[in-house]
Amino acid sequence: MAEVIEMPKLSDTMTEGVIAAWHKNVGDTVKAGDLLAEIETDKATMELESYFDGVLLYQGIEVGKPVPIGTLMAIIGKAGEDISAIVAKYSGGQTQTSAKNTETTTETTTTTQTTTHQTTTHADTDDRIKVSPLAKKIAAEKGIPLEEIEGSGDNGRIIKKDVENYAQQQKQQITQNIQQPATQSSANQNTVTQGAFTDTLVSQMRKTIARRLSESLYSAPHFFLTMEINMDNIIELRKQVNAISDVKTSFNDWVVKAVSMALRKHPKINASWLGDKIRTYHYVNIGVAVAVDEGLLVPVIRNTDQKTITQISTETKQLAEKAKNKELQPADWEGNTFTISNLGMFGIDEFTAIINPPDACILAVGGIKETAIVKNGQIVVGNIMKVTLSCDHRIVDGAMGAAFLQTLKTLLEEPFKILI
Repeated sequence: MAEVIEMPKLSDTMTEGVIAAWHKNVGDTVKAGDLLAEIETDKATMELESYFDGVLLYQGIEVGKPVPIGTLMAIIGKAGEDISAIVAKYSGGQTQTSAKNTETTTETTTTTQTTTHQTTTHADTDDRIKVSPLAKKIAAEKGIPLEEIEGSGDNGRIIKKDVENYAQQQKQQITQNIQQPATQSSANQNTVTQGAFTDTLVSQMRKTIARRLSESLYSAPHFFLTMEINMDNIIELRKQVNAISDVKTSFNDWVVKAVSMALRKHPKINASWLGDKIRTYHYVNIGVAVAVDEGLLVPVIRNTDQKTITQISTETKQLAEKAKNKELQPADWEGNTFTISNLGMFGIDEFTAIINPPDACILAVGGIKETAIVKNGQIVVGNIMKVTLSCDHRIVDGAMGAAFLQTLKTLLEEPFKILI
């Protein structure tokens, strides 16, 4: 009996997916555990393995085309098996590459290959561009239209070398145009030349970021509280800790730990709005925003109040690396109860952040800046860091948010309390 594979839901926020690459073609033998395809979700590119043994009889989704969860993706069964009834159950109009019940597996493969050669040099039977995932990524980054590239790979497939050659040719052409003498007759002096631009398709990740943050900003009534924190003591303590520890901690690691301890003292901040009730969590899971090429990911460090500074530092580095390599799994980004966004390393002194659902608050952390401060009646140089707490007013009141920031300030200005 033929087995059906639908576009799976690979994250809690995923509503549609994109096939980044197929690793099996119609007519190929498939075993349980074989890699079928790579799926681009809203947060990562993940591998999909087969749970079944048999022959791939059907591919229902084009590479690069967004489709909703539940779309018929593939059918695996016996060679020559009739799958028309299964296909008919799903919505018509999908691009279909299937093995007919009257053909053998060998005939199916031959037919597919023949049809490919009858089309253009880099398009298959449904006129989509044939391109390797790496070449597609490079082209998107450089703003290069794939339809203008001649593929040199198998059956006209565009590969990395083709994209790089095209980019080099365009660069040379631009250089030649710049070096050519500007000769313009009076007849065309008033001609307006249209400026160049690049249209980039929105990735699944960027779509989800836009939707979730728009929902957050317009559904949760935000208010913002900003406080200055003197970081002189924590600068010295961090030096001492890093001098004796194999794990080198960042200032953000200390902020994460201090926030976790402050949340324990102010549990109403560690909560979510659920419409008819407010859920207060008895654990502290901190989401740490990480910037990647396509947007912002928020991997989660669990039970941070129970972990040491070095444990937090190690886990943060591991999750950040996985985020940048698109290797995060659902367990890595689910379950946050509070979020921290730090732009201090980019030279930002102060900013406000949009709350990351379902959290009640998000803390925006700026850079540490030397500035003149008054200490014991004297003007001295101090290292000041500004933090801004964005609060959901449905859950958190002003006094509640201010009390939380006061506790956080005390912990960071008297950092030995963090280590106790």
